[in-house]
Amino acid sequence: MSRQKSLPTKLPREFHRFFWDVEASQVNPSKLPYYVVNRLLDKGNLDAARWVLSSFPKETIVETFRKVKDFSPWNGVFWANYLEIPRKEVRCLDPSYLTMRRKLWQY
Repeated sequence: MSRQKSLPTKLPREFHRFFWDVEASQVNPSKLPYYVVNRLLDKGNLDAARWVLSSFPKETIVETFRKVKDFSPWNGVFWANYLEIPRKEVRCLDPSYLTMRRKLWQY
């Protein structure tokens, strides 16, 4: 029988800087797992990625890439390869989304 990993309820202080637009001390990762995984894997550093991988079940991380568009395409490709997610299932790599993104942000 596999035990479900309990999600953290607080962000480590060293990752507060990646949540510049909210009160980071109030972010509860167990209530907002997709938001936290997205922010740390897209905007965070290597320590943040290690914390996500050790603190969240792989299923939650994979589901984040299937649901959330707000990853850079580069990060989408990297994590799809790393987590063995078919690219067609990674929301930020959807061709229609990439076309729209290029119109809005050409860099």
